[in-house]
Amino acid sequence: MNSPVSENEKNVIRPIQYRDLEAIEQLTTGVTDADSNSCSTTFDRQLQQVKRWYWLFKFLSWFPNPYQYAFCVYVVGQIQQIRGLIKIAPFNRTRSTWRVERVLVDAETPQLKNIPVMSELGSGLLRHCFEAIWEARTWVLEVNIHHKSTLALYRQNGFQPLAQLTYWAIAPELLQELAKHEPDVPNLLPVSNADAQLLYQLDTVSMPPLVRQVFDRHIQDFKTGVLRAFFGNVQQWFNHTEVVSGYVFEPQRKAAIGYFKLRLCRDGSTSHEAELTVHPAYTFLYPELLAQMARVVQELPPQSLQLASADYQPEREEYLEQLGAERIEHTLLMSRSVWHKLREAKPLEGLQLSDVLQGLQPARTPIPSRMTWLKSLSKTPQVALKAEISHPVSTSPQALLKEKKLPSESSETRIRD
Repeated sequence: MNSPVSENEKNVIRPIQYRDLEAIEQLTTGVTDADSNSCSTTFDRQLQQVKRWYWLFKFLSWFPNPYQYAFCVYVVGQIQQIRGLIKIAPFNRTRSTWRVERVLVDAETPQLKNIPVMSELGSGLLRHCFEAIWEARTWVLEVNIHHKSTLALYRQNGFQPLAQLTYWAIAPELLQELAKHEPDVPNLLPVSNADAQLLYQLDTVSMPPLVRQVFDRHIQDFKTGVLRAFFGNVQQWFNHTEVVSGYVFEPQRKAAIGYFKLRLCRDGSTSHEAELTVHPAYTFLYPELLAQMARVVQELPPQSLQLASADYQPEREEYLEQLGAERIEHTLLMSRSVWHKLREAKPLEGLQLSDVLQGLQPARTPIPSRMTWLKSLSKTPQVALKAEISHPVSTSPQALLKEKKLPSESSETRIRD
């Protein structure tokens, strides 16, 4: 599907092709160190994998499967040159919420009518995705707070702040200290598909209502199918990674109160990554679960452990700060709904009473129709019946005598005649 960008007919948006990989790699290497972050590092890593297994990714994108949108990228070309790209992916299993993972524009592209290149090409790529992905009801993204141009692009296209995220790095020395503590988690259980309901309830209660509504997660988002498990194991084998997860079960309330997921690097090339979810009423589990994760990573080459915290989790940020973890990145979680609110022609507070009543007046003089005559005819018998009921016939004895005398008088007149 081709789509023009702004008013420039030479710019064409289309899905990525194999011949675009070299140009995209050159475009990503041109990004300065100031613009690089965890998202760009992840994209560069995925790009290297796609270059080796492009036709496998292309084959998987032709039919529904867990990796159908593993590398969903649109590029904008100008005179057979790649000027920008956008990478998107579904955020939940029902694909009602989509995520903008990366928007990249070539800074050397000539401007059009004094419009910034980022605003022109980036807005065109975003609008193309809004129109092409008809399943999406909500869009989310994450942007570094120091990337002013990218942040302005997202605000210009309707994205609003949802939460502030802070990424932390725990040094290997701190992990060794944490591993010395014996974690007090007697009901720590491995995660399986049978626990999806418990994990869904924990995820629901651990975030504000607005964030929960945007994420729109369901029970199936916490289940792992056979194909997803198979491809995940293959990917871990190629990337030399390992995934370890567990949750804390509360037997009295029959609920999950804590959950962690570790992505471990077995060759020591990259840092370990962790996902941590704790019930707001059981924040004492933070040191216990971190000690448990520290014991797991001790069996691998020493690397730092990275995890994130949101501004609606003050207990986690306070604990990590006291622990001595390092803040490595500040990002802004933003969202945009596809439903637009129509602006009123006149502000409500400026409306007068005469303006409001003017809309209730008839547009033309009413003309009687045949229906009015039919209604009047249908009401006539009822009116007569009501008149009879309101004036009943007198049945007094005097009236009966008068009625009896009338026939006798008429007979006497007949005899005289």
